[in-house]
Amino acid sequence: MAARLVRRCCWRHLGAFISPPSVPAPLLAPVGKMVTARALPFNSFHTSSLLSWADGFSIKEQVEESRNPEHKVIGELIETATTPQDLLQLAELHTLNSNQASQTITQLSRLTVENKMETGSILQDERFQQLISIVDSQISHVWNNSLVNLLKSLYSLGVDSNRREVQSVEQEVLWRLRRLSFRQLASLAEFLALRQDKESRLLSEVIKKLELRWTELEGTRSVVSLMSKVGHISPALMDRLEDKALELAEQFEPEDIRKVMLALAYQKRRCVPLLRALSYHLTQKHSELGLSILLDLIFAYGKLNFHQPQVFQKIATDLHPQVANMTPMEVTRCIRSFAFLKWLSLPLFEAVAQYTLDNTKQLSVSHLCGLILSFARLNFQPSASEDFFSMVHEELEDELDNLEPHLLTDLVWSLCVLQQAKAPYLRRVLAPEFLARIRGDESPKARTLLLKLIHINATARLESPEYQGPFLPAEMLSASEEGEDRTTLLQSSLREALAGVLGSQDKGRFNSCTIYGWHIDAEMVVNSENKPLPVKNFAAPHLLHSEGKKPLPPDARRVAFLRWEFPNYSNRSKELLGRYAMARRHLQAAGFLLVDVS
Repeated sequence: MAARLVRRCCWRHLGAFISPPSVPAPLLAPVGKMVTARALPFNSFHTSSLLSWADGFSIKEQVEESRNPEHKVIGELIETATTPQDLLQLAELHTLNSNQASQTITQLSRLTVENKMETGSILQDERFQQLISIVDSQISHVWNNSLVNLLKSLYSLGVDSNRREVQSVEQEVLWRLRRLSFRQLASLAEFLALRQDKESRLLSEVIKKLELRWTELEGTRSVVSLMSKVGHISPALMDRLEDKALELAEQFEPEDIRKVMLALAYQKRRCVPLLRALSYHLTQKHSELGLSILLDLIFAYGKLNFHQPQVFQKIATDLHPQVANMTPMEVTRCIRSFAFLKWLSLPLFEAVAQYTLDNTKQLSVSHLCGLILSFARLNFQPSASEDFFSMVHEELEDELDNLEPHLLTDLVWSLCVLQQAKAPYLRRVLAPEFLARIRGDESPKARTLLLKLIHINATARLESPEYQGPFLPAEMLSASEEGEDRTTLLQSSLREALAGVLGSQDKGRFNSCTIYGWHIDAEMVVNSENKPLPVKNFAAPHLLHSEGKKPLPPDARRVAFLRWEFPNYSNRSKELLGRYAMARRHLQAAGFLLVDVS
């Protein structure tokens, strides 16, 4: 009885001391009603991974909190503080325990982030130093959830990680990892991963615990968050997360699918079962998708080179009416992704071409170049081709000198594909001074650039009669011969089949490299009666080094066997991808009769 009376008197005295007129009456709520104190979220850097104070507390911790009215009132004051000074003053006026001090630091971090405040003055304040000292002296008494939030808050405030008190908190978290809930582990892992300190011992230990306890993972939100923020650090954990995502795929919302697809794309993980499941649910259950989701999805499919015709058709159909309201960056990104997937949606591409004509002044040179490159990859010619390319030439004619060599080469090559490369473009990249800028570079990117220059040179010789030079020197034309010694299975089969028809392999030439930059799988010469002639006896102007010297008889023809690649939207069409369409034109102009090989 006496003890109860003493507690009541102490509580009344405390209430009178800490309840100024500005403190609302609900702070003195009856003890029997538990007040759940929740901290507001942080910004995007650590909001999603910061749990509220009560969320994640053990039952014992919540009961203790609810039974102690003094703790309730101070917790309410910490939660309702609106400025860092309010919190620091609270720490100065009242004696706080380690949990209250850690909650105050967490609230300080939240307020500084929300108000975009500098933390230097806070870190130097003696009252803040006192809060850290309180926590450090009673670190073993800090509740698990408060401890996790405290560590994240110290990092966010910019407290030196080499400081003894911070290392003490880190060590305490390490010791308690086995006692933390899976949700607390996930929250901590997400936060630490975003700090990009992959060498952190704490992060590696947290990841190990997540790998061991992955069966505790529940809910789509946790799966999606871990995949996008932590999965790239641990392939083993990512394997488990993919299995769990496959199990929960039916429950994913479009935003969840977007995040999972982007996580897979950025990590270059082509999990086919998961991708198929996400694609199925995307087409079957989600009729309307926002612009940002559509753009991210088609980007992810392109990055993974994963083909789903129904999904592509849906995305193209949904994007078509939104093209007019898109930004130049969004339009370029969208078309580039479809081009990479080799998927041509005529209505969408026509809308983009019209958008380009309507918004010419808003398009930068890089945006315009990106569109040309994408159109060329799919060999797309706008219906208003004359107006479109007149605009392109007008916008680009004064900008060519400002383009770096690789982009300029890609641009001119693309215009060659689209049969729009005029003499000034050709002269720009075939001039000796331009070639001098790239000479001596042995990187793979430089070899690709040189091969495109050979294609441009072929266009200049075979398709541009008005162009008089300069052309590539002979020694540069040999670049197409490099790296082509390996014989494919198709080439081996073709060689065997033709040997039976020709009677001898001497009457055929196989896997030859032309001066036009194109490789011919097999080549033969036939007379007017279609009988094969010894191909190596005749001069071959399409080769850098010809074995024979005889001119081709007037009635003879050269026959070339080539593999063609068609767009994914119509494998049975005659609409070749851009580079193959240009190859066909070049070889036909060089006098070849072409035979498709598939």
